[in-house]
Amino acid sequence: MTGHDDWVPFEITPGNTGAEATARGLTAYLQGLDDLAGLLTRKKALVFRDFGVTPEELDVVMDELLPNRLAYVHGNSPRTKVGKNVYTSTEYPQEFTISMHNEMSYAYAWPSRLLFFCQQQPGTGGATPVVDGVRWLAALDPEVREAFKDGVRYTQNLHGGMGLGKSWQDTFETQDRAEVESFLATTGSTWEWKADGGLRVHQDRQATIKHPVTGDEVWFNQADQWHPAGLGDETAKALAQIMPAEDLPQNVTFADGTPIPAEYAVQIRDRGLDSAVDVDWRTGDLMLIDNVAVGHGRRPFTGARRILVAMCD
Repeated sequence: MTGHDDWVPFEITPGNTGAEATARGLTAYLQGLDDLAGLLTRKKALVFRDFGVTPEELDVVMDELLPNRLAYVHGNSPRTKVGKNVYTSTEYPQEFTISMHNEMSYAYAWPSRLLFFCQQQPGTGGATPVVDGVRWLAALDPEVREAFKDGVRYTQNLHGGMGLGKSWQDTFETQDRAEVESFLATTGSTWEWKADGGLRVHQDRQATIKHPVTGDEVWFNQADQWHPAGLGDETAKALAQIMPAEDLPQNVTFADGTPIPAEYAVQIRDRGLDSAVDVDWRTGDLMLIDNVAVGHGRRPFTGARRILVAMCD
């Protein structure tokens, strides 16, 4: 675990770079780097502080940090698109914690980088915790790691315009069923259109992966977020009274269809959060993360926090 227990994101500031404390200064610094990709691989998360980037200047900075911005197609969290493949962070009530996860680790393809931009810092709280995936994996009991060795099966129930959770139209950013089917056919998923106009999708995925550059094995799934137990006892109980697990907006089992014990989901959630490092926000700050090497989440907050997110392959 050497180098993982004490890992923290790498801060880049005008003071430690000699760059001008403006978006133009940050852009010039990035253009002068020999190997941004290598720096990100080594440091896993880069926090750009005190450059005072404004929303109007964001595109210029993103052009340096995210060379190929992706649409949030097949994403499962509620967001609002606010620009060219730029979205709000997950729109979830501010009093709740969002547990650790690697963006779209349930999908056939996931972004390699995520960029967060603080348009408005919160009144209090609202940090983005980030967790080293090696440390998260090591924090789990051997029994849990062994149970997940063959992977997981995710199930999405997407309504056709009215219902609990997201619609398939919002999820795939289209109204065309054929376009959805064409996308899913490339992802190793199985699916069925339901009589009520909704769509059910099954995906068998890995629970851990090895980083493509470092070879580090990391925890890389969203079983705790897709499991009712990850929402807390009262919420899970209420959902169970409304509908069976297989009809929930999202659900997860082991890859062979065996239910995942609730205590496993809770352990994964809690130890990920316990192993994380909080990144507090100031207006104008940015953070670039390696989406395989580290997971991220959100702490509760007060005030008008607004974080924008973009991603690239």
